[in-house]
Amino acid sequence: MKMFEKPLTRGLAVLAVAGVLAGVCLWGIFGFLRSSVPTVDFSKTAGPVNLRVQTVAALGFGPHPTWVSYLVKDPAGAWVHSTIWQLPADRQINVTVEEYDSGGALRNNLWGGITGTLDSQAAINGQSTAVVDPSAGNGIAHTFNVPDLGLNVPLYGISSKAKNPCSAAPCSTSSDHNTITFSFHTPPGAGNYRWQCFIPCGLSYLYGNGGPMGAIGFMSGFLKVVPA
Repeated sequence: MKMFEKPLTRGLAVLAVAGVLAGVCLWGIFGFLRSSVPTVDFSKTAGPVNLRVQTVAALGFGPHPTWVSYLVKDPAGAWVHSTIWQLPADRQINVTVEEYDSGGALRNNLWGGITGTLDSQAAINGQSTAVVDPSAGNGIAHTFNVPDLGLNVPLYGISSKAKNPCSAAPCSTSSDHNTITFSFHTPPGAGNYRWQCFIPCGLSYLYGNGGPMGAIGFMSGFLKVVPA
C-alpha cells in the first residue's frame, strides 16, 4: 500500500497547485472584465470637433499611478482618464495634444513620418512639419496611431532635463510641455477604430511593450465613430 502513497501525494500536490493557478487566472480575467473605461462622447458637437488630449509620464493616481497615459478633455471641460472617444462620422476632427513626457530615439524611424492628417502635416509648437526627426532635439515621446485610418502622428518629447515637469495628471500648461496640433477626417460610416501609441514605453516591462502599452485607458483606445 505504501508504494502508492508517494505518487498519490504528488498527484494531490499537483492538483492543488493547478487549482490555485486556475483561481488566480480566473480572478485576473474577471477583474479585467469588471474594469471599465468610460466613453467620452463628442458626437453631439456641431461642426468640427475640437479634441484636446494630453500625454503624461505618470498618471499619479489609481491602481497604476506610475504608468504613462493619455487623458482627454470632455465637452464640459473636465479632464477624463479615458481613451475611448465617440466621434461623429464624416466630420473634421481638430486635435490638440499637450505632450508632457520626455522623448528619445525611435526603434523604427517609420513612426517619425506624419500620415493620415488632412494636409499630411502636424504643427509642433506652431511650426508645421511632415516629419519629426527622432535623432534631433528631445526625440519622440509617444505616437498617436490609428492604423485603419492610416493616421500616424509622432509626439515630440520634452527634455529629460526639464526644470518644471508634470508630476501627476491632469497636467497644467504651466508645466514643461510641447503642443502638437493636427486634423483628420472621420469615415462616413459607423465603426470602431483601435488607436495606440507605437513607441514602447512600458517601463520595467520586456522591451517596453507591456503594462500601459496594450492597456485600454492608458496607451491605447478606440475611436467610436457614429452617425452624426
